[in-house]
Amino acid sequence: MTNVRVIKPALAALVAAAACVGGLAFSSAQPAQADTYSDLITAQNQHAASVQREAELKQQLAGASQDLANKVLELDDLTNNKIVAAQAKVTQANEDAATAQDEADAASGRLSAAQKDKETLEEQIKQTGKDYDDAHAAVAQLARDEMHGSNASDVMSVVTGATSTQDFVNSMQSRDALSRNEANAASSAATSLSTSKNRGERLAAIEKQIAVLKTQADEKAASAQTAAETAQSERDALDKLRQEGEARRDELSSMIDSLDSQSAKQAAQTVLIASQVDSYNRQFQKEQQDAANRVDTGNQGGTPSTPVTPAPAPAPAPAPAPAPAPAPSVGGQGTSNGDYGNAYATGQCTYWAYERRRQMGIGTPSYLGNGGDWWRNAPSYGLRVDHNPQVGAALSFLPGQDGADGTWGHVAVVEAVYGDGTFQISEMNVGGLWMMNYRTLTNLGQYWFVH
Repeated sequence: MTNVRVIKPALAALVAAAACVGGLAFSSAQPAQADTYSDLITAQNQHAASVQREAELKQQLAGASQDLANKVLELDDLTNNKIVAAQAKVTQANEDAATAQDEADAASGRLSAAQKDKETLEEQIKQTGKDYDDAHAAVAQLARDEMHGSNASDVMSVVTGATSTQDFVNSMQSRDALSRNEANAASSAATSLSTSKNRGERLAAIEKQIAVLKTQADEKAASAQTAAETAQSERDALDKLRQEGEARRDELSSMIDSLDSQSAKQAAQTVLIASQVDSYNRQFQKEQQDAANRVDTGNQGGTPSTPVTPAPAPAPAPAPAPAPAPAPSVGGQGTSNGDYGNAYATGQCTYWAYERRRQMGIGTPSYLGNGGDWWRNAPSYGLRVDHNPQVGAALSFLPGQDGADGTWGHVAVVEAVYGDGTFQISEMNVGGLWMMNYRTLTNLGQYWFVH
């Protein structure tokens, strides 16, 4: 394929600037700005693409009324520049909010751990008093074990090795002297390691640490709240732009028929497709958010949650078995034969292909199978299948063709056909369910089109 153009959120999108053609008015470009060199290169490339896109649109719209041409350019600017830039801000704001929340949670966890340590130490102090030194005692025991081994085994060796009462007494006196030496060595080791701190001193240190951690936790929580509010503000701004885009798209759709030039109609249709793609992306994001809100995150400290078993999706009516595919027919476009409504899985490429053709007034059988099978099954319903692109035709990609799934294939809808052998398609589920984009391909006779 060549001349691939994909709509998706980018780091930045800048308004294009070029000399006005035919008296068309358009906003001036903003200079490319970025935080890193890589981002700067990306921004500059996007700026150049924006300038080129604007110039192409103006050339195609030459001769159209200034009011209508301006509406096309404004919708293009809104869809490909302003909304993309707003989406980038939302993405960054969401990431900042998530990072701030993680830091707040970590600070809260450290505070909770310190408070738990305090409670445990207070219980120990009740049993031993504040002067008991855990670290010193541990180091002293370690020194004794290393210097003289097990106390019990030492006593037994003295008793069993004594040949007389006097020998036994002398041995015990020597062992007592050694024990005193061990205790002195252990105390020295504990002091040199700076591990000697009694429980009262440790409690005071923990209480001081808790005060610091509480301040940090409060600051992190406040930062997380501010970041969340900023992210929500950016999301609201993006949603407002998208609502504006929908209103402009509806207005422009009703005016396209007034364009006399075929190139102007193609330009307007291209801009409308891009706006429609963004609208479907918006729908996808909303459904994802709704799904996330329905997720059972378990008991959060209240009453135990009750798992909810979702109702199974209704099974579609069985697909009629297609007859063996005959040679491509030469009939018209679309059919009511086998069209029982959109029975394809929502958010998939097949769902969009049926829905988009319905919007164009073209009937499509409800059970053509996977996208890569449409070209094979369509003739049995009386649909024409050939290698010639036509607006409204479904492009049935073979498995693995031009990035299509290696098993199921793919299907898209032709939106425009150009005189240089290229054509434009719209497609769904390229980057995920409901995710849409459009691209321009070159026809060399390698594609199957379902009319």
